[in-house]
Amino acid sequence: MPSLLVVHHTPSPNLQTVLEAVKEGVAMVEGVELVLRPALSAGPADLLAADGVLLGTTANIGYMSGALKHFFDTVYYPCHDATVGLPFGVYVHGGDDTAGALRSIERITTALRWKQVAAPLSLTGPPGPADLEQVRELAATVAVSL
Repeated sequence: MPSLLVVHHTPSPNLQTVLEAVKEGVAMVEGVELVLRPALSAGPADLLAADGVLLGTTANIGYMSGALKHFFDTVYYPCHDATVGLPFGVYVHGGDDTAGALRSIERITTALRWKQVAAPLSLTGPPGPADLEQVRELAATVAVSL
């Protein structure tokens, strides 16, 4: 059974709501194992065991969370060649701007040579029903790509 690793930084109730929508989206796809790992505890073994990854983070002062950056720092060299072509998706939540966070994630995933299988999702403010539906669709799309 293919596995989808969700590496997330979920420090707020808004992001917990988003993470619940991620779980619902993956559950819509039969035959995919969901593996949830906080970004500060996810590592090379988690990534190497996954068939795809969904990244979730806050936007902090124009950049991804330090937790997600730590994940990338931890896995970059051990997984660089072994994860070429890895299907991935990303969602970023911010108070008002996520562009810098999305750019920084794009730079790293491009260097890792991962394959983006869904458009990045930018969320601002409290997530509403339409936002949560987009999150479900993102998670399901990444899950289907496995």
